[in-house]
Amino acid sequence: MDDQGGITVQRALELPGLRSGLPEVVACADRLGRTVRWVHAGEVPNIASLLKGGELLLTTGLGLGTRPAEQRAFVRRLADRGIAALVVELGPRFTRLPATLVETARTAGLPLVQLHREVPFVAVTEEIHTEIVNHHYALLQRAEEVHRRCTDALLGGGGIPQVLRILADFTANPVFLETPDGQLLYAAGSVAGEAAADPLQVWEGLRGQRAAEPPANAVVVDVPGGGHGTGSVRARVVLVGVAAPLLPVHRMAAERTAGVLAVVLMQARQEEELAARGRGDFLTDLAEGRISAEDAPAQAKVLGFRPGAGPLLPLVMRLSSELVPSGNWSVLARAVQEELSSVGVPVLLGVRPVEGRVPLLVSLRAESERSGVADRVAAALRAGVERAGLDRAGAPPVVVVGVSGSWAAASAGLRHAAETATAAHGLPARPWYDARRLDIDLLLWRLREHPDLAAFVDRAIGALRTHDATSRPPLLPTLETYLAHAGRKAETARELHLNRQTLYNRLARISELLGTDLDDPETVLSLSLALRARRHTTAS
Repeated sequence: MDDQGGITVQRALELPGLRSGLPEVVACADRLGRTVRWVHAGEVPNIASLLKGGELLLTTGLGLGTRPAEQRAFVRRLADRGIAALVVELGPRFTRLPATLVETARTAGLPLVQLHREVPFVAVTEEIHTEIVNHHYALLQRAEEVHRRCTDALLGGGGIPQVLRILADFTANPVFLETPDGQLLYAAGSVAGEAAADPLQVWEGLRGQRAAEPPANAVVVDVPGGGHGTGSVRARVVLVGVAAPLLPVHRMAAERTAGVLAVVLMQARQEEELAARGRGDFLTDLAEGRISAEDAPAQAKVLGFRPGAGPLLPLVMRLSSELVPSGNWSVLARAVQEELSSVGVPVLLGVRPVEGRVPLLVSLRAESERSGVADRVAAALRAGVERAGLDRAGAPPVVVVGVSGSWAAASAGLRHAAETATAAHGLPARPWYDARRLDIDLLLWRLREHPDLAAFVDRAIGALRTHDATSRPPLLPTLETYLAHAGRKAETARELHLNRQTLYNRLARISELLGTDLDDPETVLSLSLALRARRHTTAS
């Protein structure tokens, strides 16, 4: 059997009906893997005109003709028709097949089989057709299994990316979802095919081919939109045979997957979220080193990002954990993208709902623009969050601006910004944080699970934490403000709305509880680190 919706010639010859005829392959034994889609029996000279291709033709040879020229023409017409094989039963017409017949079949690449015993053609036809139908049913079951896995993924909280990856793994080839006018929404690579072909590179090549004519190695399936006319197609699933050939069972699976996708895409603006998630996947792959600096520009171009010759500025916005992953990311993606349109520089924005992140790459004309562009982008990000109605849940979003540089530096810059955005939660609110100035917080965050860090925090400020748990007023806020103002008492008193004597009394009480001198630089350093670290330790 094969995956083409039929059985092979070899399998047909192994079934009892033909096997009882003692079949002998006299031409093209190396082509018995051809697919038999149907069986036909006939004795007329023009039988080729009755066939569609893929048939296994049974004959006693009465229509083959008596002259070599007639026999050659008969075989060539069958080969041109694309039949799977020609099976001739020896008997009154031929006791052995003519050499002309055999040589023509060999030249035309048509498998030729002679049967040394008489067989009932009706029984052979029925047997092979039953085998074909059973195999087709088995293919349908495989396609239905893909449909079931896609449905289970959605019911389990997954989305369109997971559905497309299931289809990509089944076909061992890249799978794409595009808009009706050919714009890429999402690209998924298979586990088996990732090493051979990057999905975005395949898509770029596919666009060039489709400009001329549909490529032969692709399958395109419409995702219905529920409307009429142009509205009847919501999107298209595109399979491309790169790592493995595409088979009819893959089309069956794609058609069933399209039905699942249609249900999901009926939700408002799902296409926008999907495209944003695709860009988020690209930026994450770049950050984690799965995309090289050499390949990144071409892939970013596919996603619509065309930076200038200046440096690239990585940014990451991290939202409150209360929004992950159930936030309205389609609304957020649209709102932020619209706000960024006024920034005036090329921006590539993606979303990562699972991590609650919005990664970006911004094209600068010069390094001197970094601060000004960061101000505008951060303002646009926050405005987008507000428009999406996501500013009322949990802590405000954190925006971190990384180190600008080339494509080669963008990978580390995005990764550093993403980690810093996680470490920055709980810091005093700012329009944006400079990743270069938060390396201490990032280091403390990376050490958050280490018991020595928790022990250090407890030694340094444990007495104050114990005090604040049972007594009033709390003293930790006083210490934090005092250290934030570098020990300047007048500024500390003003921010805390205290008179100086009250502040002095509190500072004296802090020194007493900690057994330290707040004027000692080493003590100040230790306390500052401990206050930063307590945000990350499990004991805080």
